[in-house]
Amino acid sequence: MSYRYNLIKTQLEGGVLTATINNPPINLMTLELFAELGALSTEVEQDEAVKVLVMKSANPDFFIAHFDVEAILGFPTDEPARRSDTLNDYHAMCERFRTMPKATIAQIEGRVGGGGSELVSSMDMRFGVLGKTKINQMEVAAGILPGGSGTQRLPRLVGRGRALEIILGSDDLDAETAEKWGYLNRAFAADDIGPFVDGLAKRIASFPAEAIALAKDAVDSAEKDIEEGLKDEAYNFQRTLRTDGAQTNMRKFLELGGQTPEGEMRMSDLAKEVGEATKV
Repeated sequence: MSYRYNLIKTQLEGGVLTATINNPPINLMTLELFAELGALSTEVEQDEAVKVLVMKSANPDFFIAHFDVEAILGFPTDEPARRSDTLNDYHAMCERFRTMPKATIAQIEGRVGGGGSELVSSMDMRFGVLGKTKINQMEVAAGILPGGSGTQRLPRLVGRGRALEIILGSDDLDAETAEKWGYLNRAFAADDIGPFVDGLAKRIASFPAEAIALAKDAVDSAEKDIEEGLKDEAYNFQRTLRTDGAQTNMRKFLELGGQTPEGEMRMSDLAKEVGEATKV
């Protein structure tokens, strides 16, 4: 496999592929980064040399901020929302990271939000840093909803009530709470996360590839009917795009500093300000 990307640096050693995202200044999930992550998911899925994928960020403050709101504002809305019988490209990418016959691990040392959170919540394991890792689903504040698998992943990870608190509140979830709720497997001191994830990845990669793949497949059999839920999510996301509130709030989100380093660092307050500025 080539693993030649502009925004993702890869290193393969001993069956562990480390993919480091670098899309300054906030690791925004731009269309280019989305395309590269989609290509990465396909390559890793097919690469027999890979047993474990570790995804992390070159930016200590941001794992992935969220999907590019400017790009979402450009999504077509001239036709009525339609329910699809197949997964959209983002859902399909997330599903590949979830179902590929490899262990997938997210090393989240900074903020992860929106589509970035949906991506890592589709991976097998997530690890964070106490006092540093923050999770945020800010879509409802922008007038839409988590459309990259979040409405289906979060209830499965943390339960319905907590998922609704995260989604409807558009507020930060700290590492300690995320660990307690089950979003993070574990949360570490900053100096400890790297050695732990590295050790775990190497440990898993030392086991037979067939055993890793089949054990993961067996665990995945515990979940059924997710595709129907993902189709519902995609349909309802398209419906929200066609509301005045979505268009207004996304623009207000950008106006108040969304997608700038300063705005992203205060996402909890920014989301609240969007709501206050646009409430009817």
